[in-house]
Parts: sequence; structure tokens; C-alpha cells
Amino acid sequence: MLTPSHVTYIDVLRSSDISDVAVGVKRGSDELNGASNGSDSKKLRVEEAPPSRVLHIRKLPNEASETEVIALGLPFGKVTNILTLKGKNQAFLEMGTEEAAITMVNYYTTVTPHIRNVPVFIQYSNHKELKTDAGNQRTQAVLQAVSAVQSGGSPSSDVQEALAAASSPVLRIIIDNMFYPVTLDVLQQIFSKFGTVMKIITFTKNNQFQALLQFSDPVNAQQAKLALDGQNIYNSCCTLRIDFSKLVNLNVKYNNDKSRDYTRPELPAGDGQPSLDHSVAAAFTKDSNSLLGKIPGALNPLSAAAAAAAAAGRVALAGQAGSSGVLLVSNLNEEMVTPQSLFTLFGVYGDVQRVKILYNKKDSALIQMSDANQAQLAMSHLNGQKMYGKIIRVTLSKHQTVALPRDGLDDQGLTKDYANSPLHRFKKPGSKNFQNIFPPSATLHLSNIPQDVTEDDLRLLFSNAGGTVKAFKFFQDRKMALIQMSTVEEAIQALIDLHNYNMGGNQHLRVSFSKSTI
Repeated sequence: MLTPSHVTYIDVLRSSDISDVAVGVKRGSDELNGASNGSDSKKLRVEEAPPSRVLHIRKLPNEASETEVIALGLPFGKVTNILTLKGKNQAFLEMGTEEAAITMVNYYTTVTPHIRNVPVFIQYSNHKELKTDAGNQRTQAVLQAVSAVQSGGSPSSDVQEALAAASSPVLRIIIDNMFYPVTLDVLQQIFSKFGTVMKIITFTKNNQFQALLQFSDPVNAQQAKLALDGQNIYNSCCTLRIDFSKLVNLNVKYNNDKSRDYTRPELPAGDGQPSLDHSVAAAFTKDSNSLLGKIPGALNPLSAAAAAAAAAGRVALAGQAGSSGVLLVSNLNEEMVTPQSLFTLFGVYGDVQRVKILYNKKDSALIQMSDANQAQLAMSHLNGQKMYGKIIRVTLSKHQTVALPRDGLDDQGLTKDYANSPLHRFKKPGSKNFQNIFPPSATLHLSNIPQDVTEDDLRLLFSNAGGTVKAFKFFQDRKMALIQMSTVEEAIQALIDLHNYNMGGNQHLRVSFSKSTI
């Protein structure tokens, strides 16, 4: 007899109400900041389903394929099973871990996913595991193909056929509606989720930013095109239009900000943008209709340089006025966390205005950033990271602001206003900080180091923060350095403890995450 933790195709067909199988996305403790919801909150709690690695997807278009459904989950981790209900326009998708499923639901809560320009809806299933008929050879072939792509292996010929693999590993990418700058590094970070990116060439043609990007395997190119074509890098802008190139190999002459061959790091930087040879130019035949379409959503702000423009708030995007700049952070270590520690960590990705640790649920906090772009950036980089020994969850809050305590009310220091803090990294327009926003890493960048401070001094300082220093390197002028901790969690802790640390003579150490290794 099957337990309730399993769902099979027969179970689903027998169910008289599919909506009972998987119910609404969990809203969490965000409600605690607005207790006025009353009966609405109670009603929502009845409909909640706890996080599960099995996700229920509804309102699929009739012609949607299994591969297109699987592509929704690929950026978030390993996909281990799928069950499609063609007659009901629904599917169940099983992720490799619950954490991957949570990340996927968190993201698609803020950005509506689309298949074939049709919005689809994703929520947790009540079932913890997906049992399907092992004899379904097509489904198994698709899953094998996905597994091969994600592990970097070479899929067999029949698996490639199941995925209708492209003949070329090179994609042609055009960026439409480019309000924010998109760099080579942004493209590499987005597309590398689908396989090994070997080469990229970027240039401008017909007043449009364009790129050629080569994967190591044509199947990777197929999966990337399937998942990313028509998506936005940022909300309402920077739309990816992707097609297959006629080229099968790119000839990159220089490694710089316009072109990169990741297999040949010894290439010279050259002077400016390398010229494209005639074969490359011919591959970009004018085709104004093939990739035009609706804007079906947005990718997470994945970038360093492009996110800088978003953080700077240079462009006010249409439709963004109602977006929230407030984040809900949960699963905090309530014995250790403070408003100041959250201000310091989240301040790496934007200017934190207010922090409120929830009075009745001290493992959760609301953090108000300067704008919605900064909130998205912080969420994409910090959700799932470890802070004080616990994996934190970061989602967008429904609140527009974080309320301060009423006059005379003592909230035990749980709410802090940082609007006028001198420690904001991004208040100065054009600051270099905009160009140096990176995900949490074990390597930290140190700056504003006094001349008399030695390597041993800094190693001791960071060791005393509770971590192990694995490597250290001064820059030539000795005002800056890289220091590598043994884990990302240790680096996060060191940044929280030592950013703005007084090194003497009123010189305060500046600490940020680095993209480099030592």
C-alpha cells in the first residue's frame, strides 16, 4: 500500500480534485509584521503546504513538452523525476533536494514562469516523493539527458534525440530593451548554469548588443536556449533573444571585456573590441521576426556589473513602482543574529535602510533596502547561504516599508533605522563599489589597510574572528589585499565581524567578497 508521501500516476487520475494534491505556496512569518490580516491569515494557513522537493505545476499549454517543464527547474538544481498530466494541463516535477525546490518556488513567487509565452503556476505538492512508471521510456530518456547535461557528461545518441539536440554548440544572443548594461561576465554567469561555456564574443550591431556564445556540447546549447529564450535578465528589460548560430566553433583572438576564450587564458588582452571576421559577421544574418515575442518574466539579477546599474537606480523602469524593496529573512540563528549583523551582510548588495527582527519570531527579520532592484540582488546572492551555522531563507516581503516602533515603545533594540548610516556602500553615484558586487565566496577583498599593518596582523585578526586563514596576498600598494578563509560561511562571518573594523588612526577596514582566488 502506498503511503501519503508518494504520488503515482494512478493516484492522480483517481483524485477528484487535483487542487487537493498540491496547494498554495507557504507565505511564512511575514504576516507577523502586519497582524491586522485577521481571518485572511487564518484562511491562508489552512491552504499552506510545507516545502517539498515535489512541485505541482498548473495551467500548462496543451503543446508543452516534458523537456520544457524540466527546463523550469534546471537553473535551481538536479531534476530527478517528472509526471505530466496531459489532459489536465498539469505536471509534477521532483527536484533532487528540498532546498533546490524551495529556491525555485521562492524565485517563481516573484517572477511568473512562462512556457511558450503562457504563464504557468508552481507550488509545493503535499507529496514528498514522485513514483512514476519506470517503463515510460521517453520520460526516462529525457531525465537521463538532463542528468547527463547537469553532470557534464556526454549523453548517448538516443538521449540526444529525446532532447532534439541542436547541431551547433554556438548560440546567437541579442539583448532587446537594454536599459541596464549587460557584460560578458553577466552572460557567462547566466549561461554556465546549463553547461561549460568555452568562448564568448560580444559586440554591437545595428545599435543592438549581440553575442556569440559557445558551449562544450550542443545539448547544453539546446537546454540553454529552451530555458532562456525570451526571458529577461532584469524585470521588464534586457530580454534575451536566442537562436542557434551557423558557426560550430568561435575563433577568439583576445581575452578582454569584449571577448573571452575560457580554454586559453594565455591570450593577450588586445586593444579594445576585437574585430569579427567575415564568417562571424555572416552568421549574424538579419532576422527581425524569429525571436520577437512577449516578455515572459525575468531572471534573477545574476550580475556584478549589470546589477551595479540596477543598484545605482539610474533608470526607473515602467511597472516597478509597486515592487517591494523589503525582504523577509527566516531561519536565522536567534541567539546570535542582531540588526547590525544583518545590516552589514545585506549592505554588501545595497544600502540597507531599516532592519526589524520580529518580536514574536526572532528567527525572522524584515530588511528594507533602498529599492526593489537592491532587494532582488540581495535575495539572489544570500538566499541559501549559511549565517551563524544556519541556512537562511530570503524572499521578497509583501510590505513596502519596515515600520519603526511607536514613540515610547521599547522593542528591545530589535528595530534599527540605518537611513543616515555613513556605512552605505552605494550612496555615491559612480562609486567603484557598483562594479565589485560578487556572490559570497571564501575569498575576501580587503581595502583601506594602514601602511604599518602586516600580513601577520591581518591573519591574526581574521583567525580571531573564528575562522581558518588558508591564504593571503597583498596588492602591490599594500593598501589592499585578498584573504582566503576555509569556507564561505567563515568568510561571511569574518565580513560581518570585521567590515569597518578600526585598524587604528581612525582608519577603518573595508571588507567585501571577491571573485578572485589566491
